[in-house]
Amino acid sequence: MSKQMSHLDDIPSTPGKFKMEKSPFVHNRLRWHSSLAKLTFWSFIFLGLILIFFFRSPSSNPLPQDPSRRSLRTYNWGGLAWEKRVRSSARVRSHNGISVLVTGAAGFVGTHVSAALKRRGDGVLGLDNFNDYYDPSLKRARQALLERSGVFIVEGDINDSALLRKLFEVVAFTHVMHLAAQAGVRYAMENPGSYVHSNIAGLVSLLEVCKSANPQPAIVWASSSSVYGLNTKVPFSEKDRTDQPASLYAATKKAGEEIAHTYNHIYGLSLTGLRFFTVYGPWGRPDMAYFFFTRDILKGKSIPIFEAANHGMVARDFTYIDDIVKGCLAALDTAEKSTGSGGKKKGPAQLRVYNLGNTSPVPVSDLVSILERLLKVNAKRDIKKLPRNGDVQFTHANISLAQRELGYKPSTDLQTGLKKFVRWYLSYYNGGKKAAG
Repeated sequence: MSKQMSHLDDIPSTPGKFKMEKSPFVHNRLRWHSSLAKLTFWSFIFLGLILIFFFRSPSSNPLPQDPSRRSLRTYNWGGLAWEKRVRSSARVRSHNGISVLVTGAAGFVGTHVSAALKRRGDGVLGLDNFNDYYDPSLKRARQALLERSGVFIVEGDINDSALLRKLFEVVAFTHVMHLAAQAGVRYAMENPGSYVHSNIAGLVSLLEVCKSANPQPAIVWASSSSVYGLNTKVPFSEKDRTDQPASLYAATKKAGEEIAHTYNHIYGLSLTGLRFFTVYGPWGRPDMAYFFFTRDILKGKSIPIFEAANHGMVARDFTYIDDIVKGCLAALDTAEKSTGSGGKKKGPAQLRVYNLGNTSPVPVSDLVSILERLLKVNAKRDIKKLPRNGDVQFTHANISLAQRELGYKPSTDLQTGLKKFVRWYLSYYNGGKKAAG
């Protein structure tokens, strides 16, 4: 562009042998017209380039560079064949079955919950945007697993209200299992917008469609143990204060609980929030410590083990995925019907929150020791101070309310659960010769 401009500047503004009068007025006027012509010419060139970029960029680069907007890309949905797949997947096969829309179905918990619902004869339709917060190929592998069992995952975003309305037009869902969210405590410091987009705006988008559905579905959704934040009273009970979040992730989940209360109060939506405590197991998330510890131990890399002030231990209430799934299904089965119709509340509606944990916190150093035994490899431990990035020193669930009202009884200890995870990990990555990051 600069070469082109310098070349054009070399061309005389009055080519040929014509000589301009030497009147200063005429000379200055001509220079002014010449400058105006150049300015007009380059303005049109610049405007043209902007228009070309504007109209061509969506097709040449459909994913914006800002990670918080990754999920806003265009998805293909609709049509008779698509509707047929949606209906088939959501069709109830058992006598007293329910029809469930599972958001985040290609995620860790979403995959396991969808498979469990399908196995018992419920109708299940998945929804997922397959973003790249972590390796999308793992999500695609989960998708293939579900498709083999008859679960169709619609590729789309929970912020796409038109898509959500269409799904409810095609299927009269009795329940929604809302698991779609931006996960991870530390990533919130890198990309805060993605948490607001998914965990707050996405939840509101879903609830807006659910409130207007006829009939309104009962909704079970994933909150988090992170809402307890800086709470020092243990074990954590649902009645404890949750107004001291230690991370933006925790704050968005706490906001979600307040939003749920609002939609329950105004529109009569039946809402149940589940506070998950450090879920682990096969098909898990690569950003979780047990997962990347396994990867790095096998690669001979050092792994960070955090300790609190004065060499205090960091512990987590690790909860195996099968126990979490049982809690999710129990919440769905005990959810009462929403009481609204046409966006208007007809009577009081159910509003619940439960802890789903294992009630047995384990120091992270013990987790590493178990992995060493299972992998038969010594870990290179890098002891570090717990950073101020949203992580808390410990989590410990009081599950008495879930035991009493849901019949929730976790039964998998960490040794047993990690053994199952390691078996899956070695089969998935080494058996399939896949790279583990």
